[in-house]
Amino acid sequence: MSVASASFSTTPSQTVQQSGLWLRSRNWDLAFITFSVIFVPLPYLVYLLLRDVFGVQDDVSRNAVNAFVAIAVGGPHMMSTFLRTGLDKDFNRRYPMLIRSSIIIPIVVVSLAFLSIELLLTVFFFWAATHVLHQIIYVVELYAHKESKFVRHTKIQFWSRMIDYGVIMTCLFPWAAYKISQGEQGFMVGVNDLTTVIPKLFQAQWFFLLMTGIFLIALVLFLGKTVWEFRTNRLNWPKTIFLLLTVTVAFIIPSLPNLDTAFQGLNTWHSFQYLALTFYIVKLKQKSGELETDAPIVARFAKRTKDSKGLFLLSTIMLVGSLVVFFIVFALSNVLRAGVDEPTLRHSLLHRHSLVPVDPLLPRSLPVHEL
Repeated sequence: MSVASASFSTTPSQTVQQSGLWLRSRNWDLAFITFSVIFVPLPYLVYLLLRDVFGVQDDVSRNAVNAFVAIAVGGPHMMSTFLRTGLDKDFNRRYPMLIRSSIIIPIVVVSLAFLSIELLLTVFFFWAATHVLHQIIYVVELYAHKESKFVRHTKIQFWSRMIDYGVIMTCLFPWAAYKISQGEQGFMVGVNDLTTVIPKLFQAQWFFLLMTGIFLIALVLFLGKTVWEFRTNRLNWPKTIFLLLTVTVAFIIPSLPNLDTAFQGLNTWHSFQYLALTFYIVKLKQKSGELETDAPIVARFAKRTKDSKGLFLLSTIMLVGSLVVFFIVFALSNVLRAGVDEPTLRHSLLHRHSLVPVDPLLPRSLPVHEL
């Protein structure tokens, strides 16, 4: 799910002018957007600590870290999207088909989980990586919007935007393409080898060289543009610092051996940024008086505290509710299958359908789904 778009102001107010090139303020931007990059290595360091210091089995350490990040960070981040979409009457009026079509995602995920876990993980990692990079572009675009509309009142050149977008969208892929080019056991996510479902065309050496070349060209152009902007006194420092940190971290992450836990670090940073941006947008809507009419439930929780603790609480409540529904469905699926062993069920099915002959040579251990 992408970050809901919203301008932080419609007029160059005194607050906007005082904050300069920062989105909200220097302290807020550095704490929640830029220097929150310190979260990136934490999941991987905890994984290594559990495995190498406390002697916890590798798979157990990996899954424990992944589960914690998914529930404690990724879950509220995902559910907070509803603060700006499903729980907002205005959004529902404008995009009714988008709300209805959201049911497609769980259907696809569940189907792929049964058909091919490797294909599901491949699609998920590509989609998640694109989503993370899309949010980076969104933040960069906010900085550019603030600069051109409220600070310098100069149009950001198209070529400048394309260079920023280019270095962002290519920074993850050189190491990823290299691992894919290694073939079997090259691109592992946990115990799953994703190269089994990645087309051979993309496992060739040329693909790695192409992606690396494109990234290097984009990086050189970005560094050259940065030097030119500095010399001509046009450098947007908040945006440039954010971009440099993002590109450096995103380039390194795919080089780590345990990809799923390594990516959880990027996911943690991404989710933290997402929550900060979403809560800030909701607070702006509350300040304008639109929240009470468009999203009354969100408004009640937004009033609970001066900061965004109430909004985080609402996101967590929705997450707990979705987990309860999941466990109920999971339990019911086990109840429906319980009490009947496979040989008995197989024998019953064979006798029930006269067109299926009973073969005494049929092995008793044959799973039902193979009948």
